[in-house]
Amino acid sequence: MTNSFLAANWKLHGDMTWADKITQFDQIIPVSKRGNIDICICPPFPFIAALSAAAKGVNIYTGAQASDPRSSGAHTGQVNAAMVKSAGASYVIAGHSERRAMGECNTDVKSQAEAILTAGLTPILCVGESLETREEGEADNFVSEQLKACWPEPDKGTEVIIAYEPIWAIGTGKVPSSGDIAAMHKTIRDITGPNHRILYGGSVKPANAKEILALKNVNGALVGGASLDMESFAAIASAAP
Repeated sequence: MTNSFLAANWKLHGDMTWADKITQFDQIIPVSKRGNIDICICPPFPFIAALSAAAKGVNIYTGAQASDPRSSGAHTGQVNAAMVKSAGASYVIAGHSERRAMGECNTDVKSQAEAILTAGLTPILCVGESLETREEGEADNFVSEQLKACWPEPDKGTEVIIAYEPIWAIGTGKVPSSGDIAAMHKTIRDITGPNHRILYGGSVKPANAKEILALKNVNGALVGGASLDMESFAAIASAAP
């Protein structure tokens, strides 16, 4: 397995001055001390180019939080993967639960992932269950079927990163038990095989990062609120095995 992967999802936060956070992070953990982990920051669309420029030379990647699968057309306000790539990014999140809550379905997410790969970028494909689904004992079946329905075709031999984000844990401070996380990552691993990194996303913080990142089949994290502050994000990165 390759390096661990730590992705920051800044959601609807920031301004152009936040490009300076790249330098802040590198000062806390210089590139010479990050040999075991890949760092990616996914800001809002307008800031991708500025962060990508700041990240050159310090081995930090950038990504988008979503993309439109269409190549062009009369789609006001949309941004596609080729545009994201031209801004300097290398990754795109696809199927985040907050996007699914706005109406994206598995078919949409699959189309996005395929377009992301076609553009030469790497998708971070999100899957996860609601609290109701987990309490009904259907979490494994739900996530398995969701992942299979969203998996891009044809298999281009290119890495797809999977992010398991239990919906009920995002931004709530609630975290599944270590056993629950390990079991779900094993379920995902059985579907994807050994060559894809699987991230955990759901209220990851400096206080719980070491325990979570040490679990088998957990190859990194998708971090929300805790990634807005570079001291906090660096603390999580330092916890990677």
